[in-house]
Amino acid sequence: MALSPLDIHNKEFSLSFRGYSVEEVNEFLDRLAKDFEQILRENMELKDQVSQLNEKIKSYQKLEETMHNAIVIAQEAAEEVKANANREAELIRREADREAQRIIEDARYRASRILTEHDELIKQAQVFKMRFRSFIEAQLAALEMEDWMPKTEQTPPPGGRPKPGETRMNEPSLGE
Repeated sequence: MALSPLDIHNKEFSLSFRGYSVEEVNEFLDRLAKDFEQILRENMELKDQVSQLNEKIKSYQKLEETMHNAIVIAQEAAEEVKANANREAELIRREADREAQRIIEDARYRASRILTEHDELIKQAQVFKMRFRSFIEAQLAALEMEDWMPKTEQTPPPGGRPKPGETRMNEPSLGE
Protein backbone atom coordinates (compact mmCIF):
# COMPACT_ATOMS: atom_id res chain seq x y z
CA MET A 1 0.00 0.00 0.00
CA ALA A 2 1.34 3.42 -1.03
CA LEU A 3 1.87 6.16 1.48
CA SER A 4 -0.01 9.39 1.25
CA PRO A 5 1.17 12.76 2.59
CA LEU A 6 -1.48 12.44 5.27
CA ASP A 7 -0.05 9.05 6.35
CA ILE A 8 3.37 10.63 6.67
CA HIS A 9 1.96 13.62 8.53
CA ASN A 10 -0.05 11.51 10.99
CA LYS A 11 2.64 8.92 11.61
CA GLU A 12 3.39 8.58 15.34
CA PHE A 13 6.51 6.95 16.56
CA SER A 14 6.85 5.32 19.99
CA LEU A 15 9.01 7.08 22.46
CA SER A 16 12.07 5.41 23.72
CA PHE A 17 14.90 6.33 25.87
CA ARG A 18 17.67 7.84 23.90
CA GLY A 19 15.46 8.23 20.83
CA TYR A 20 15.33 11.04 18.32
CA SER A 21 14.15 14.46 19.15
CA VAL A 22 10.39 14.51 18.69
CA GLU A 23 10.39 18.04 17.34
CA GLU A 24 13.05 17.29 14.75
CA VAL A 25 11.26 14.14 13.62
CA ASN A 26 7.89 16.00 13.40
CA GLU A 27 9.55 18.83 11.48
CA PHE A 28 11.19 16.34 9.13
CA LEU A 29 7.92 14.45 8.65
CA ASP A 30 6.03 17.70 7.96
CA ARG A 31 8.63 18.71 5.39
CA LEU A 32 8.62 15.18 3.93
CA ALA A 33 4.80 15.20 3.75
CA LYS A 34 4.82 18.55 1.93
CA ASP A 35 7.50 17.38 -0.50
CA PHE A 36 5.71 14.07 -1.01
CA GLU A 37 2.40 15.89 -1.61
CA GLN A 38 4.07 18.16 -4.16
CA ILE A 39 5.68 15.17 -5.87
CA LEU A 40 2.29 13.39 -5.99
CA ARG A 41 0.65 16.51 -7.42
CA GLU A 42 3.37 16.83 -10.06
CA ASN A 43 3.07 13.11 -10.80
CA MET A 44 -0.72 13.48 -11.31
CA GLU A 45 -0.17 16.53 -13.53
CA LEU A 46 2.43 14.65 -15.54
CA LYS A 47 0.09 11.65 -15.87
CA ASP A 48 -2.66 14.00 -17.10
CA GLN A 49 -0.19 15.60 -19.47
CA VAL A 50 0.96 12.19 -20.73
CA SER A 51 -2.69 11.19 -21.22
CA GLN A 52 -3.40 14.39 -23.16
CA LEU A 53 -0.28 13.92 -25.25
CA ASN A 54 -1.26 10.31 -25.97
CA GLU A 55 -4.67 11.56 -27.13
CA LYS A 56 -2.96 14.12 -29.37
CA ILE A 57 -0.66 11.43 -30.74
CA LYS A 58 -3.68 9.25 -31.52
CA SER A 59 -5.34 12.25 -33.16
CA TYR A 60 -2.18 12.99 -35.18
CA GLN A 61 -1.88 9.33 -36.14
CA LYS A 62 -5.48 9.37 -37.39
CA LEU A 63 -4.74 12.62 -39.23
CA GLU A 64 -1.58 11.10 -40.69
CA GLU A 65 -3.50 8.03 -41.84
CA THR A 66 -6.21 10.25 -43.35
CA MET A 67 -3.59 12.37 -45.11
CA HIS A 68 -1.82 9.26 -46.37
CA ASN A 69 -5.12 7.96 -47.75
CA ALA A 70 -5.83 11.36 -49.29
CA ILE A 71 -2.39 11.39 -50.91
CA VAL A 72 -2.93 7.90 -52.28
CA ILE A 73 -6.35 8.91 -53.62
CA ALA A 74 -4.89 12.12 -55.08
CA GLN A 75 -2.11 10.14 -56.75
CA GLU A 76 -4.62 7.71 -58.20
CA ALA A 77 -6.80 10.59 -59.37
CA ALA A 78 -3.77 12.31 -60.90
CA GLU A 79 -2.82 9.11 -62.72
CA GLU A 80 -6.39 8.76 -63.96
CA VAL A 81 -6.49 12.40 -65.10
CA LYS A 82 -3.13 11.92 -66.81
CA ALA A 83 -4.34 8.74 -68.53
CA ASN A 84 -7.56 10.49 -69.62
CA ALA A 85 -5.57 13.46 -70.90
CA ASN A 86 -3.28 11.12 -72.84
CA ARG A 87 -6.28 9.30 -74.33
CA GLU A 88 -7.94 12.59 -75.24
CA ALA A 89 -4.70 13.90 -76.73
CA GLU A 90 -4.38 10.72 -78.79
CA LEU A 91 -7.98 11.12 -80.02
CA ILE A 92 -7.34 14.76 -80.91
CA ARG A 93 -4.12 13.80 -82.70
CA ARG A 94 -5.90 11.07 -84.67
CA GLU A 95 -8.72 13.45 -85.59
CA ALA A 96 -6.15 16.06 -86.64
CA ASP A 97 -4.35 13.42 -88.73
CA ARG A 98 -7.64 12.47 -90.38
CA GLU A 99 -8.50 16.11 -91.03
CA ALA A 100 -5.01 16.75 -92.41
CA GLN A 101 -5.32 13.70 -94.65
CA ARG A 102 -8.73 14.91 -95.85
CA ILE A 103 -7.31 18.38 -96.56
CA ILE A 104 -4.37 16.86 -98.44
CA GLU A 105 -6.68 14.64 -100.49
CA ASP A 106 -8.93 17.62 -101.23
CA ALA A 107 -5.90 19.69 -102.27
CA ARG A 108 -4.65 16.87 -104.49
CA TYR A 109 -8.09 16.56 -106.09
CA ARG A 110 -8.23 20.31 -106.68
CA ALA A 111 -4.70 20.36 -108.06
CA SER A 112 -5.52 17.45 -110.35
CA ARG A 113 -8.70 19.19 -111.50
CA ILE A 114 -6.80 22.45 -112.07
CA LEU A 115 -4.11 20.62 -114.04
CA THR A 116 -6.79 18.89 -116.10
CA GLU A 117 -8.51 22.24 -116.75
CA HIS A 118 -5.14 23.76 -117.60
CA ASP A 119 -4.37 20.98 -120.07
CA GLU A 120 -7.87 21.35 -121.56
CA LEU A 121 -7.40 25.12 -121.93
CA ILE A 122 -4.04 24.58 -123.62
CA LYS A 123 -5.66 22.12 -126.02
CA GLN A 124 -8.52 24.55 -126.68
CA ALA A 125 -6.01 27.35 -127.24
CA GLN A 126 -4.10 25.15 -129.71
CA VAL A 127 -7.33 24.23 -131.52
CA PHE A 128 -8.32 27.91 -131.61
CA LYS A 129 -4.86 28.82 -132.89
CA MET A 130 -5.06 26.19 -135.66
CA ARG A 131 -8.57 27.28 -136.65
CA PHE A 132 -7.60 30.91 -136.56
CA ARG A 133 -4.50 30.14 -138.64
CA SER A 134 -6.64 28.19 -141.10
CA PHE A 135 -9.11 31.07 -141.22
CA ILE A 136 -6.32 33.62 -141.76
CA GLU A 137 -4.67 31.42 -144.38
CA ALA A 138 -8.02 31.01 -146.13
CA GLN A 139 -8.52 34.76 -146.05
CA LEU A 140 -5.00 35.36 -147.37
CA ALA A 141 -5.61 32.82 -150.10
CA ALA A 142 -8.83 34.58 -150.96
CA LEU A 143 -7.04 37.90 -151.06
CA GLU A 144 -4.41 36.50 -153.32
CA MET A 145 -7.03 35.28 -155.72
CA GLU A 146 -8.02 37.95 -158.09
CA ASP A 147 -11.54 36.63 -158.58
CA TRP A 148 -12.94 38.20 -155.56
CA MET A 149 -12.51 41.65 -156.88
CA PRO A 150 -14.90 42.66 -159.67
CA LYS A 151 -13.39 44.20 -162.67
CA THR A 152 -14.07 47.87 -162.70
CA GLU A 153 -13.38 50.54 -165.19
CA GLN A 154 -10.12 52.19 -164.91
CA THR A 155 -11.57 55.66 -165.11
CA PRO A 156 -14.15 56.77 -162.72
CA PRO A 157 -17.55 57.30 -164.20
CA PRO A 158 -18.78 60.76 -164.81
CA GLY A 159 -20.32 61.94 -161.65
CA GLY A 160 -17.62 60.54 -159.42
CA ARG A 161 -18.11 57.77 -156.99
CA PRO A 162 -21.48 56.15 -156.62
CA LYS A 163 -23.70 57.25 -153.76
CA PRO A 164 -24.26 54.91 -150.86
CA GLY A 165 -26.80 52.22 -151.72
CA GLU A 166 -26.32 52.86 -155.41
CA THR A 167 -24.75 50.14 -157.52
CA ARG A 168 -23.31 50.15 -160.96
CA MET A 169 -23.81 47.59 -163.58
CA ASN A 170 -20.44 45.95 -163.37
CA GLU A 171 -20.25 46.02 -159.55
CA PRO A 172 -21.87 43.40 -157.43
CA SER A 173 -23.71 44.71 -154.42
CA LEU A 174 -22.50 43.79 -150.94
CA GLY A 175 -25.57 41.73 -150.30
CA GLU A 176 -24.85 39.34 -153.19
